[in-house]
Amino acid sequence: MNILVIEDNCDIAANIADYLEPLGHTLDFAVTGTSGLALATAQLTGQSSAAGFDVIVLDVMLPGMNGFVLCQQLREKWGVTTPVLMLTARDQLDDKLEGFAVGADDYLVKPFSIKELEARLQALVKRGALKTAASTLMVESLSYTPDTRQAQREGVPLELNPVQRRLLELLMRNSHRVVTREELEQHVWGDSPPDNDILRTHIYALRMIVDKPFSEKLIHTVHGIGYRLCAQREIR
Repeated sequence: MNILVIEDNCDIAANIADYLEPLGHTLDFAVTGTSGLALATAQLTGQSSAAGFDVIVLDVMLPGMNGFVLCQQLREKWGVTTPVLMLTARDQLDDKLEGFAVGADDYLVKPFSIKELEARLQALVKRGALKTAASTLMVESLSYTPDTRQAQREGVPLELNPVQRRLLELLMRNSHRVVTREELEQHVWGDSPPDNDILRTHIYALRMIVDKPFSEKLIHTVHGIGYRLCAQREIR
C-alpha cells in the first residue's frame, strides 16, 4: 500500500512507520493539516507525477487545519475519493458521526493496535479497489473511472480538463447510441450553454487526446445530430 499519514505526534507516526514499512508498505508523512492537504492533492495540482495514495491515515487534532476540515475539503473541493481512516483520542459518538459526515471511511480511537490499523487499512484499500473496478467505464481500449477522474487508452494515461472529462463520461455511458449536441451542452453547461459553437471546439480537443495518437478512431460525428463514441465497426 502507498499510505499518507497525516499525524503531528512524532511518536505515533514513528510507530506506524516502524510496523508498516518492514511489511513492504510505502509511507509519506505530514505533520500539519495544510501540508497534509498539499500532499493529498499533489497529483491533482500537477505537483507530483507519482502514483496517488491508496489510503490516508488522518489525525483529527492537527495544527493549521483539523482533520474534519481537511477531510471535508478533500471530498467536496478536490473530489478526492481515496479512503480515509481518522485517528483521534476522542471516543464520543458525536465525534465519530462528524468524521463520517465529512467523508471519513473508518475511525480508530487512540491508543490503538498497530496490527489492527494495518488490517483496517487493508480492508479499506480492498473495498476501494472493488468499487473503482465496478465503476470504470470501458469502450474498446479506452477506460475512464469517474471516481478517480483517470482516463487511459491502451494503457496510456490521458490528460483531460474538467469539460473534456464530462463530455467523455457522457459519451462513454451512451456508447450504444448517438448523443445529441443538446444533451452534451446540457450535461456540461446546464441551462446556460455558451452562445457560440464552443462544443465543437471542446470535441475537437477531446479527439486530439483520445483518437489522434492511436490507430482507431472512437469519436464519430453524426452530422446534424451529435456524436457517438464507439468502435468503427459499430458505425452503420
